[in-house]
Amino acid sequence: MRLDPGLRRLALGTLLAAYPGPTPPDWAVELVADGLAGHTLFGRNIDEPTQVAASTAALRTARADVLVAIDEEGGDVTRLAHATGSPYPGNAALGAIDDEALTRDIHQAIGGELAALGITVNLAPTVDVNSTDDNPVIGTRSFGADPARVAAHSAAAVAGLQATGVAACAKHFPGHGATVTDSHHELPTVDVPPEVLRRRDLPPFAAVIAAGTRAVMTAHIRVPALTGAAPATFSRAVLVDLLRQGYGFTGAVITDALEMKGAALAAGGIAPGAVRALAAGADLLCIGAKVDAGLVERVAAEIVTALGDGRLGRERVEQAAGRAAELAAWTRDTGPTTLAAAGLGYAAARRAVRVEGSLAGLDHPLVVQVHARSTVVQGRVPWGLGPHLHGAELVEVVATEADPEELRRRAGNRPIVLVGRRLHQLPGGAELVAALAGTHPVVVVEMGWPARWRPAGTRAFVITYGASHANGRAAAEVLGLAG
Repeated sequence: MRLDPGLRRLALGTLLAAYPGPTPPDWAVELVADGLAGHTLFGRNIDEPTQVAASTAALRTARADVLVAIDEEGGDVTRLAHATGSPYPGNAALGAIDDEALTRDIHQAIGGELAALGITVNLAPTVDVNSTDDNPVIGTRSFGADPARVAAHSAAAVAGLQATGVAACAKHFPGHGATVTDSHHELPTVDVPPEVLRRRDLPPFAAVIAAGTRAVMTAHIRVPALTGAAPATFSRAVLVDLLRQGYGFTGAVITDALEMKGAALAAGGIAPGAVRALAAGADLLCIGAKVDAGLVERVAAEIVTALGDGRLGRERVEQAAGRAAELAAWTRDTGPTTLAAAGLGYAAARRAVRVEGSLAGLDHPLVVQVHARSTVVQGRVPWGLGPHLHGAELVEVVATEADPEELRRRAGNRPIVLVGRRLHQLPGGAELVAALAGTHPVVVVEMGWPARWRPAGTRAFVITYGASHANGRAAAEVLGLAG
């Protein structure tokens, strides 16, 4: 069925697509010319700065006000530095330092890099309050577990980003920090009354709205008291009654990726999910990472069909497309500023490191890095101490397959530095620490969220509050192992 050109263009104006590879294919550029709101860049779109700038320029040949978005949170979630790890610490480290001016400077430095490459929207900062230690998807992406501290640093991060002319998108409304499952794989439930949300999860969103954030991203989480059986992304009570009327937000509401299971399973697919999100009050729909021209056309067709069968009103879709256009206009009209950022992230990461116990006598240790599976949002980004070690022996192991006796033999009379992310949650992780600590001086370096778990019998416990390139170098320096 051939779509009405005007309605197709209207529908496309609410969509953030994506494309494979480092160069935008013809279809990606043509869709922008046809009215597509924009594209999101992922690691597979990034080779080096000159190439990224050329890609964004190519998109602008189709339409000058195209939105180019990216998830560049710093810390464990980076797209620009996906091949090496971010040169900036993430939010958990900044929250631990608790210097709001530094948080602003770090995010301004990130924004400056994005602006120089022609990227106009950063799908950051994460402003969730990580109130659950075992949260599998937020963790070190959060400024912490204290709502007031998270609120203060979230506002500082938004101010820093937007000082460069890059729009901030605070996420994930109404708060993903209390979940124990990952919305990339299922629909998490946060079963608390609204007053708990207002006290625990919502203060950072109030702070970023007051700071002028241009966008807010929805969460694919279920809060039964507000959303019933559906995710917040499909809930008018959350997006309109709470976010717009309750907190006075007037910018663009952007969905988390509709390909994620937390949304797609609830809606019966990406295209039906797009219709439900628009009906609920979302303005700009992230389709996801695995996108081609056919998928974009199917989503647009579903929106046009919904306009005809009554699931969507034209006024609502025009409002959504208008807010997307307003976001694009803001990013074009705001002049970027510059900040001298050389070494800023590495110095900040060093300030975040915490040491419990003693590092005395840590000469020529055996460094054992324990494999940890990355989340979908992190991707396969390098992490750990390896790139920063000077003369120290490094071995990488899987906890359940590691032979403690072989590691003890390899260490000889040397101490052992055990490096991991969420070691206590890894199958066999705690057991491996205990087995090695029974015979050797062991220092544990925790590069994930610093839970309450502490291994018995170890010499020291080092907390980095993240696993970025900057965090790894900071840990190596504190241990005296860096070149």
